[in-house]
Amino acid sequence: MAELTRKEFYDLADQCRERALELAHFDQNRVNRNQCRRFNLWLARLKTYDQLAPGVQDISAARPITRYDLMAAAVVLWLVSLFLLREQLGVGGNRILAFGAWGLVILLYFLPESLYATTVELLEAKVLRVVEALEELLLSQEMEVTEAVFFKIKENLNTARRELRQQIHLAHRR
Repeated sequence: MAELTRKEFYDLADQCRERALELAHFDQNRVNRNQCRRFNLWLARLKTYDQLAPGVQDISAARPITRYDLMAAAVVLWLVSLFLLREQLGVGGNRILAFGAWGLVILLYFLPESLYATTVELLEAKVLRVVEALEELLLSQEMEVTEAVFFKIKENLNTARRELRQQIHLAHRR
């Protein structure tokens, strides 16, 4: 575990604000693979700090699985089973397998992505939890920052919180 310096703490608060503003540009109900990967790298770095470990330890990593990944896996599974079971099933069995596979693909298309992956809205909720952990650390005065830096960090965290809460609220208004 690493020790969190004042400079890194300030940078993390600024990164929260930037991340909140950046996530606002994406569709809340869709999975953004690139944002999920960036969040996972950032979360892994956050978990290395001693002071932040209690606040972020229970935040799970983002799952960058898109709807088309699932559909492609279903089609590949169907093709493999079609080639392996072609002679054992006969014509009727192959038809049932084909209709079942296409039914599965259609079902996967209509499943909400939040069931099997991390949508942008869920990413925003995870970043909001990081913001709350950083603010808790700031208010405990464990970092011993100057008054000017305290208010700048507080401003960055408040901006991030307002933006994240607004985006989460807008996603639920539909």
